[in-house]
Amino acid sequence: MTTHVTLEDALSNVDLLEELPLPDQQPCIEPPPSSIMYQANFDTNFEDRNAFVTGIARYIEQATVHSSMVKCNEQPNRVEIYEKTVEVLEPEVTKLMKFMYFQRKAIERFCSEVKRLCHAERRKDFVSEAYLLTLGKFINMFAVLDELKNMKCSVKNDHSAYKRAAQFLRKMADPQSIQESQNLSMFLANHNRITQCLHQQLEVIPGYEELLADIVNISVDYYENKMYLTPSEKHMLLKVMGFGLYLMDGNVSNIYKLDAKKRINLSKIDKFFKLQVVPLFGDMQIELSRYIETSAHYEENKSKWTCTQSSVSPQYNLCEQMVQIREDHIRFISELARYSNSEVVTGSGLDSQKSDEEYRELFDLALRGLQLLSKWSTHVMEVYSWKLVHPTDKFCNKDCPGTAEEYERATRYNYTSEEKFALVEVIAMIKGLQVLMGRMESVFNQAIRNTIYAALQDFAQMTLREPLRQAVRKKKNVLISVLQAIRKTICDWEGAREPPNDPCLRGEKDPKGGFDIKVPRRAVGPSSTQLYMVRTMLESLIADKSGSKKTLRSSLDGPIVLAIEDFHKHSFFFTHLLNFSEALQHCCDLSQLWFREFFLELTMGRRIQFPIEMSMPWILTDHILETKEPSMMEYVLYPLDLYNDSGYYALTKFKKQFLYDEIEAEVNLCFDQFVYKLADQIFAYYKAMAGSVLLDKRFRAECKNYGVIIPYPPSNRYETLLKQRHVQLLGRSIDLNRLITQRISAAMYKSLDQAISRFESEDLTSIVELEWLLEINRLTHRLLSKHLTLDSFDAMFREANHNVSAPYGRITLHVFWELNFDFLPNYCYNGSTNRFVRTAIPFTQEPQRDKPANVQPYYLYGSKPLNIAYSHIYSSYRNFVGPPHFKTICRLLGYQGIAVVMEELLKIVKSLLQGTILQYVKTLIEVMPKICRLPRHEYGSPGILEFFHHQLKDIIEYAELKTDVFQSLREVGNAILFCLLIEQALSQEEVCDLLHAAPFQNILPRVYIKEGERLEVRMKRLEAKYAPLHLVPLIERLGTPQQIAIAREGDLLTKERLCCGLSMFEVILTRIRSFLQDAVWRGPPPTNGVMHVDECMEFHRLWSAMHARVHGRVSVQCFGDGLNWAGCSIIVLLGQQRRFDLFDFCYHLLKVQRQDGKDEIIKNVPLKKMADRIRKYQILNNEIFAILNKYMKAVETDSSTVEHVRCFQPPIHQSLATTC
Repeated sequence: MTTHVTLEDALSNVDLLEELPLPDQQPCIEPPPSSIMYQANFDTNFEDRNAFVTGIARYIEQATVHSSMVKCNEQPNRVEIYEKTVEVLEPEVTKLMKFMYFQRKAIERFCSEVKRLCHAERRKDFVSEAYLLTLGKFINMFAVLDELKNMKCSVKNDHSAYKRAAQFLRKMADPQSIQESQNLSMFLANHNRITQCLHQQLEVIPGYEELLADIVNISVDYYENKMYLTPSEKHMLLKVMGFGLYLMDGNVSNIYKLDAKKRINLSKIDKFFKLQVVPLFGDMQIELSRYIETSAHYEENKSKWTCTQSSVSPQYNLCEQMVQIREDHIRFISELARYSNSEVVTGSGLDSQKSDEEYRELFDLALRGLQLLSKWSTHVMEVYSWKLVHPTDKFCNKDCPGTAEEYERATRYNYTSEEKFALVEVIAMIKGLQVLMGRMESVFNQAIRNTIYAALQDFAQMTLREPLRQAVRKKKNVLISVLQAIRKTICDWEGAREPPNDPCLRGEKDPKGGFDIKVPRRAVGPSSTQLYMVRTMLESLIADKSGSKKTLRSSLDGPIVLAIEDFHKHSFFFTHLLNFSEALQHCCDLSQLWFREFFLELTMGRRIQFPIEMSMPWILTDHILETKEPSMMEYVLYPLDLYNDSGYYALTKFKKQFLYDEIEAEVNLCFDQFVYKLADQIFAYYKAMAGSVLLDKRFRAECKNYGVIIPYPPSNRYETLLKQRHVQLLGRSIDLNRLITQRISAAMYKSLDQAISRFESEDLTSIVELEWLLEINRLTHRLLSKHLTLDSFDAMFREANHNVSAPYGRITLHVFWELNFDFLPNYCYNGSTNRFVRTAIPFTQEPQRDKPANVQPYYLYGSKPLNIAYSHIYSSYRNFVGPPHFKTICRLLGYQGIAVVMEELLKIVKSLLQGTILQYVKTLIEVMPKICRLPRHEYGSPGILEFFHHQLKDIIEYAELKTDVFQSLREVGNAILFCLLIEQALSQEEVCDLLHAAPFQNILPRVYIKEGERLEVRMKRLEAKYAPLHLVPLIERLGTPQQIAIAREGDLLTKERLCCGLSMFEVILTRIRSFLQDAVWRGPPPTNGVMHVDECMEFHRLWSAMHARVHGRVSVQCFGDGLNWAGCSIIVLLGQQRRFDLFDFCYHLLKVQRQDGKDEIIKNVPLKKMADRIRKYQILNNEIFAILNKYMKAVETDSSTVEHVRCFQPPIHQSLATTC
């Protein structure tokens, strides 16, 4: 029964199709697209605080990418210019004014906090690590802002221009505005103004160095114990150490005295500062030793520092670290794959409930992954920063020109090939691991929240019971209040309330059976406020300072202190892991590899942007493409993802559209270059592969024996790139496969066009090379078609050959052009070798041909070695035209092309026979003696030769006989030979096709039969065996009507070939005979009514006379056998062969000389040698007559069914004749 579906159901079913996943099995060789990523922000930013209030330092990091906007122009409309200047610059100057006020207010706020904390009564108070780190971030902010202000020279110039324009327009008339402008000018003009002000205000605060020492010490402790996650946190700790020491060392305080008092540890900091250069902001870097070198008491304590010495830290040699990085990557990827397969691939990650141990393993895995990513990103950024600070020069790098720019020396010429590959590999590891961890984000988030929840609840509800019991028993009220505050802040009790009968609350021991507390398990993490409060309160329990004489730490047992310290240490990463997506993004952020504002500023306006050759993302990408390193080819998309990082940073951090526009413009240019280079490489690779496969193996082996190695192209991993159909770049989804297909299609067209153009620039002998060029292109097309959707090769070939709509193409036209202008007039045929060779004495000029264009090697055979090899191979086909060439012509031209060439050749033959040759025949017939009898044998061969020489003297000495006449006849003979040899070659090709098609057409050979076996039985058995291959019945049974019609037509066209009883040469001869209608060829009717015997009226007598002139070595070298073919063909077509054999002058001389055997020199002609040559020509003529008669008999048999018999009257006696 048919099922009825309503329209609503049908539409809903169609809508469901959108939800069906359509995986295309594309290999993942690119990072996740940041444009479509979203991050859930669970940070409450202390909005949920109630009773807990703490001071948070508030600061703003602002980097205004600023360029000079004013240029002085002497124009009459100066007022309008100044008004526009003020209009444009006023918002920017307002920002600068706000910036000045901000830094002033920030310094005041920071100093007030320092003053508050350094008060004599507050020095013993507990200050949390988080608060100290916040102050450290404050210090880092001052360092960054000061360096940014120092860097932007254009800011000062723009403010000066604004100030001049405003004063001209009297915008700043009031004293307050003038004073503010003056303050801003001084603020911008003085370098390190922020640092100086901060230093001055700090030195008036008593004991400020103690607080700064705490900040430096906490930074040292965090750095030493790797209590950081992102690269920026690590570098911030180092900058806080350096800048903190600089602030501490002054007129009031001496860091070396503090070191002597063990207040700080300078030796440890010196060891940390072996990392010489760290990123400061954007493309700005800071040498950590600079903080030390600019401090007040450095000179007298210089010997204590090793970080200030000029040496290269091994940390900047990325190549040496690659072994360890690869090991870490393989080890972690292997472990991650084990979880990924079970969690993501099988889809059981979120559905199944896991144990605490399993969640803990996933938690640790996520943390280790983030730490590895951060470590590798840090390596990349530190190497990049060090290179920017230490640019190369022409002495260190011979490839670096002396005129290279600063940024160019820092990027383009500052990396070795190994360093570039190492950078690419590390970036690929970072981005690849980011993809894998991003896929498991949901699994990781669930494990992180379960683990953090379990750790917090177990610690608060279980671990803190014992110290709470002891505190209650010993009546430690402060400790009780802190512990209770922790439990009330974080505990999530089973019954939504704390058990009131818990013995620990009364300071009592648990009953013997134990007190059962069920700690729940949920996938819920704490808020940022909860986590901060718990960690701070726990830290207060174990801190050395508590604000009283006795610390809380002394009230706790040793194991409890260790447990709290361990929890406090491990809980440091909870904040990062709760924001897993954001942490993953920050750990993989390499956006600063593109930004170059600092170096643009150094150009002083000469550059508004650097070319892509100086851009790190393109430098790395281009290096892979230029070196064609197979192991790196799959990484080629990862450096391009740096543009994604930079674009994301420009929009979300800088919030500057024009920066993003610059990135987008560079991406457009780079990606065009990338596709262009990649497509050319892929085409060259597969072209070289095809050329290597088709190169003759024996030739390759012979070359190897002589020490010449023709290498195969090294295997490369282009297949993975060719499968990329949605590359994510700056929010766009790019079908890389389609773009490469377009360029490779154009390259394929150009390659075919170049092959045909190369043939058009050479003679006919190059057609063999053309066929092999086409075969290499065909195999290239087949190899590429496995990965790309290309047009069919035949369609491409027809388009390149200009044969889409025209009946014949460029190849056919050039073949005929060469036949007409070069082959027919300038080649001699040698029947012994069955070849045409170029004549030794040409009678026409060689035609002018266009020179082939110079192209890359991959447009020919694939590579330079292959081009040389194939050129050597095909040089052996260059000096002749023979069977290989004719077979190639048949394959390339096909029936239609051959028919066109034959028709045009017949026109040439017709014009010669009815034009030039006919006129000369008429002239020479008149010169011939009217009667020339064959002398009797009694005269002897010398007499006969002398007689013929005398009789035929006018013919032999005819001036134009050996030039125009023989040349025209040679062209006719060459044309006839060409037609004959083309048919022979075509027959061989057709027979080969028929043999290949025989099994599919049920054409089976007869089998050998033993005695007693029947042929019918064996044949039926054979037919049954090959029946599945019989195509037509198979299509008729299974195919559509259209397929059946195509199959039948194909079967018919395959069977009906010219070689199956049809002859093209017969038609050619028949057509040529139709050209011989003039009476001069046959002469007037014989007087005897039968034939001319002694009269020289017919063509065969003229040919006999010319025959006598032909016999010579020079004639053979000049005209070859084509001359004989022309004469013999005309004789046969005129039906004069037997009369020629009977009455030929040379044959008669040969007969007589054979009888008398005389050898004399008559008229400078050796008789014996002439007789030998006549015999050779007789044999040649007989061969020609036999070949022609073979074809002409079939024509005559078909055309004449009546035998022509002439009846002669019997002779009448003389006596009877008179009576009659």
